[in-house]
Amino acid sequence: MTTQDSDLAAQRCEPCRGGVPALDRAAAEALLPRVPGWNLKDGPDRVEREFRFPDFAQAQSFAVQVGGLCEAEGHHADIRYGWGYCGVSFWTHKINGLHENDFIMAAKVNALAGEG
Repeated sequence: MTTQDSDLAAQRCEPCRGGVPALDRAAAEALLPRVPGWNLKDGPDRVEREFRFPDFAQAQSFAVQVGGLCEAEGHHADIRYGWGYCGVSFWTHKINGLHENDFIMAAKVNALAGEG
């Protein structure tokens, strides 16, 4: 992780109240290298990643940690988990697309996973 990547994780997620445009695809692609392991998906545009674990308990524990982070930041993820995996997706619901906040949160989740 570069200094630039850790700077993203250090930023605070600013609540989005709507009324701002979603990032276009080029802007989202430019931010993507700053959150290793994450991918862009369509419908709505979102950034997501699946984390792997050796068992259900560790996947569940990670999902709870991600949920706590989301609550603390006021920017909530879609989280799904099962035996050996935890998938996390971010997008800004108010604008039905991506905002820099989504990438800040992705960087913070990477840090929770020990990658930051």
